Amino acid sequence: MKRIAHIVQSSVPCTAVQFRKTAYGKQDIRSFLRDVLAIANASIEGARYIVTGVEFDDRGRKKLFSIDSVDFSGKPAYQALANDHIEPPIRIRYQPVTVAGERVGVFEIGDCQDRPYMMRVDHSEKLRRGDSYVRINDSIVKMGRSQLQALFEQKFRDSISAANIEVGFPGEIIHKDMKISTCSFATLPSVIASTKLTELIDAKARIKMTATNTIIARLTHARLFGSDSPYEERSTEEIVSEMRQLERQYVDYDNHFLFEEHRSDVQIVIYNQGDEPLHDASMSLTMPVHDALRVATCLPKIPRDNKFTARTPGEQSDYPAVSLHNDAIKISSQLGDIQPGEPVDAFRIPLRICIGDNLKGRRIGIQYSLFAHNLRTPAKGKLRIQL
Repeated sequence: MKRIAHIVQSSVPCTAVQFRKTAYGKQDIRSFLRDVLAIANASIEGARYIVTGVEFDDRGRKKLFSIDSVDFSGKPAYQALANDHIEPPIRIRYQPVTVAGERVGVFEIGDCQDRPYMMRVDHSEKLRRGDSYVRINDSIVKMGRSQLQALFEQKFRDSISAANIEVGFPGEIIHKDMKISTCSFATLPSVIASTKLTELIDAKARIKMTATNTIIARLTHARLFGSDSPYEERSTEEIVSEMRQLERQYVDYDNHFLFEEHRSDVQIVIYNQGDEPLHDASMSLTMPVHDALRVATCLPKIPRDNKFTARTPGEQSDYPAVSLHNDAIKISSQLGDIQPGEPVDAFRIPLRICIGDNLKGRRIGIQYSLFAHNLRTPAKGKLRIQL
């Protein structure tokens, strides 16, 4: 942390360090993506930094402006935004740093050896698929054809072929297919609770609340929720309102059911069959969206002493980065160097999934892309899960 604080205090705008007065937040994602592209493509060695909460006046004097703590909460998830829009993947660490009593934000961007970095999808009319920028001194320049061609030619000369890379599921041999059992989502804790409330509403609709029928309502409540649960007279509207809150109320119970009790672990291995190591490798996966396909975005909490306890930050950091979208589920993992001759796990903690019976008998495809700074082109392919 002292090293980062020293960079903030002593640096001036240059190719490796950019300063910005305000946080990007949800309102300026385009600038965030453009700035990350530009500094990642800069012709320098080592890490690069974007500092928010710092401005220079006309005389070159540095002014600090505190960044709201909300910007470090993961909303927006800056790493996920970069993963979704930029290829090849870029490692980004965003953290608060206190300098002279003010909290500034520092994006630390890992050594970028896999240039050029480009937009992989459209973000807006002003930031389209294929766009790329480079930071030169303290300016941002959009890259043209000749600049991109020079980088690709250099990459081709210094690279190895994707034909030497095998990717698949682990085993005595590397497989392209694996089998996974399905389970019934009808026994999800939130679904069971919803079913009980629905039955209670039906019971109330069949009876009139006379003194005798109140006894019937109490007996129905005891049968559904147990004698230890005290009876409370509630209107149908109150019960319906409670049902709307069930998914939030039971999120930890459901996650434990899905990603502990009925989970399937998915591990992928990479086998470098060449003669040279892959440097700074990373992998991205894309899975389809389906109501019966659940993928854990983080490790579930652990039940302990009648409550759920969060995992340690170290455990969570070992789990792959997962982002859920309307049209796809995206997973990414940073692998570092991959030496030749021995399969390497893609995930320090395997991906956790749970699949409902609605998909039983079907197949799910997983599209993968493996990047490395000395890989001529990404190693791409498809794996299949048989349900």
